[in-house]
Amino acid sequence: MRIVFGIVLLLFFQRASAQEELPKITLSYKDVTREEVLHQIEDKTNLHFFYLDQWLGTQKISGDFTDVTLDRVLDTIFNETEINYYVLSNTQIVLTQNNVIYDTLPEGFFGEDKSPFPYADINGESEAAAPVFYKEEKSARKKVNTETVRIGKENKSSRQNRYTLTGFVVNTKTGEPIGNLAIRLKNKNTGVSTDDDGFYSIELSAGLNILETRSLGIEDSQKRVIIYNDGQYNFSLDESVEQLDEVVIQADAAKNVEAAGTGETYITSQESKNIPLVLGERDVLKVATTMPGITTAGEGSSGFNVRGGNADQNLFLLDNGVVYNPSHFFGLFSALNPFTTKDVNIYKGNIPAEYGGRLSSVFDIRSKRPNTEKFTGEASIGPVTNNIALELPVIKEKAGIMVGGRSTYSDYLLNAIDNPDLNNSTASFFDLVGKYDHNINENNDISATGYYSRDAFSISSDSLYHYSNQLFSLAWDHKFNEKNKGSLILGNSQYKFNIGYDGDSNNDFELGYVIDETDLNINVKYLHSEAHKFTYGLSSKLYNTQPGYIRPDGSESDVENVDIPDERGLESAVFISDNFKVNERLLVEMGLRYSFYFALGPTEQRIYEDGAPKSEGTLAETKTYSKNEVTQTYGGPEVRVSARYFLMPDLSVKASYNSAYQYIHTLSNNTTSSPIDTWKLSDNNIKPARGTQYSLGLYKNFEGNTYEVSLEGYYKRSQDILDFKVGAQLLLNETIETEVLQGEGKAYGVELLLRKSGKLNGWIGYTYSRSFIKLDGSNAEERVNNGEYFPSNYDKPHDISIVANYKFTRRYSMSANFVYQTGRPVTYPVGRYTYNNAEYVFYSDRNAFRIPDYYRLDLGFNIEGSHKIKQFVHSFWNFSVYNVLGRNNPYSVYFVTQDGEVKAYKTSIFSVPIPTITYNFKF
Repeated sequence: MRIVFGIVLLLFFQRASAQEELPKITLSYKDVTREEVLHQIEDKTNLHFFYLDQWLGTQKISGDFTDVTLDRVLDTIFNETEINYYVLSNTQIVLTQNNVIYDTLPEGFFGEDKSPFPYADINGESEAAAPVFYKEEKSARKKVNTETVRIGKENKSSRQNRYTLTGFVVNTKTGEPIGNLAIRLKNKNTGVSTDDDGFYSIELSAGLNILETRSLGIEDSQKRVIIYNDGQYNFSLDESVEQLDEVVIQADAAKNVEAAGTGETYITSQESKNIPLVLGERDVLKVATTMPGITTAGEGSSGFNVRGGNADQNLFLLDNGVVYNPSHFFGLFSALNPFTTKDVNIYKGNIPAEYGGRLSSVFDIRSKRPNTEKFTGEASIGPVTNNIALELPVIKEKAGIMVGGRSTYSDYLLNAIDNPDLNNSTASFFDLVGKYDHNINENNDISATGYYSRDAFSISSDSLYHYSNQLFSLAWDHKFNEKNKGSLILGNSQYKFNIGYDGDSNNDFELGYVIDETDLNINVKYLHSEAHKFTYGLSSKLYNTQPGYIRPDGSESDVENVDIPDERGLESAVFISDNFKVNERLLVEMGLRYSFYFALGPTEQRIYEDGAPKSEGTLAETKTYSKNEVTQTYGGPEVRVSARYFLMPDLSVKASYNSAYQYIHTLSNNTTSSPIDTWKLSDNNIKPARGTQYSLGLYKNFEGNTYEVSLEGYYKRSQDILDFKVGAQLLLNETIETEVLQGEGKAYGVELLLRKSGKLNGWIGYTYSRSFIKLDGSNAEERVNNGEYFPSNYDKPHDISIVANYKFTRRYSMSANFVYQTGRPVTYPVGRYTYNNAEYVFYSDRNAFRIPDYYRLDLGFNIEGSHKIKQFVHSFWNFSVYNVLGRNNPYSVYFVTQDGEVKAYKTSIFSVPIPTITYNFKF
């Protein structure tokens, strides 16, 4: 270090004069540091430079000058740096970082406001470059450490007075990005929030700006930013003591009022910690079903129904990879490890333009970023499952790996089900997940996620079922400049099931199904200005399905080998959206997505007679297509528009319009989703489904965001929804188009949500909704219920969820979860008739009746271990009782004819209270 600033200031006040004229010099240098160049200049002249060593860095430079003035040499040397220089005398040159040294104070500094260019005040509202003065502020409030940050290089000739500051904010302890962090300009009613990646962009006035950061669970901070050019500033923040209070929170409590999108739900994995769920297993997707508009067809169903949509109309993404079946154990558990899952963003109203391929919703699930600071872990031991997740730094503060595993080790649960036929059944599952994240530099980050899950169960002694999910995704995030950043994502997902039959006769077989997809996505974000934030890109995915096969199992089996021909399809899209801040009250998000789909060979496509029902008798011809030959094309525009308008600072109204195409369908004639449902691609005979949705809502926060209230209504229409004919045979059917129908759907509803934070925290969600379908063809066999609208299998008008947690102390809390739902529709036999001396049952119109209503109460008591920071293990005990009231809720109702009588039977999953003790610990 050559000087300290005190000496510089002393010299400055001793000789404050105009800069001396610099001598001419001849100089040549190659691949040397800037400090070495300054030493060469000092050797050639009588000049001496004063600076701090760390300012100059270690970058190597080259240059060649012949008889030029020294200021030209210095301008070249410091051109791409933040270094300015000041000629103090004919022998002394002072270097400064960022700022310029001024010979005189600006006019008006001592109270005379005569200068046309006043110096910057604390808010940086200067009209041109000028010296910056600030003083330390004292406050009676809690002391907040203020760091001074200098961005860019001051230039006296610059007339620009606004610059853009961007960067990333991470958690000091874990290295994970801090999303929804409020960054506000002090004494100004402006600010921004970080996105899910911890990224922010804010416009600042030239000169001095005071930035304040606030977020629940994160320590408040102040940054004194002196900015002279567009630049980047990445920083980390510490967790606050308040994070030890486990409450249901949102990272940005006002986001529900401020964001433009409708129907958005954000859930953290932490929110599932204190909610009593079946067998004490944390489950972020089960928490989602307590939110308005999200439900399941029944207890034990593996699918989700969102705003009156079928279970196949939801897109589940884990780190951008598709999960086709997000459930374990007949839908009782989520297929996601709660210890490796960070959060989930659910879009059920206005779906952003970058997502496509489903009509109802997107569940964008993100796993945690590995801890790059130290080795950490979390584990749990429960009555049915055990779980562990480990995080290990690979390169300190740069790269880390996270691995997690979960499995079940008991089959006693099936013995508790009120069905004697299931008492001897078995079931097991496991899932594995791994993630690697590497921050190469400030502009590049790569991450890779791998996931595999497998379920095996036997409902009878002669059949064994297997189904599995696997995915891999690789993402490269790149920052092009201060305004542009993008992601390149490559992924592969696969879902398959297998049924093995081993009976007493010679009909042993193996039956299976496979769907595989490979996708590529390019997503770019362009921060044009504070008013316009663009997102654009393209996506493409290649589907390969093996629709089904059956093969003999063993040399003595008489089963014939059958293979349904494979299907292939290519779905692609381009998209662009603009988050447009019209003014302080109005925010509009406009998006357009154009998707297109190609059905590909090799395949044989059957052509049927026009106007006639599809059957073997109306088959006109069969066309054969070679590999990769396009057999059919579909596509069209998908419009995504939403707007938010502030009626008051904490009260907003939102409206949206959403349209979408879906090129893939599930084939199922069950009333609930099943692991052996198959997926069917659109082709010459089966069109893609299309849907539109309108939403309108009011959003209000009370008492400093302690209370959150939202009321939202929606109306949906859909076309070419796939359904089945009565008695349809869907599995291993090569002419599947003869067994299905495509019709219209409509759904509407109102959703009310009241949330509270604090000592008593939780939410109340109520949904009134209706869902209908119409199957009306030109022929009688293509009509259901005379071609009139009838309730869908998942039509449940009333749905109420109450989730509450009361904290007695920081360590002890009690939780409750109450659910009520209208019984789902069912088709009942209403009479009998005799034909050809045989008796038959006559059924009602489809879904004309309902099973009994569903309600359930769960209670839990939570005990946390010591909150000592230096404690090696932090423990958490959960004592819960599922279905406290012992309600015998029906899972399904079916009918059997015995001795000439039709008898009704009801199946329940849990008909008695289920107590659970679970032990969790972190280290």
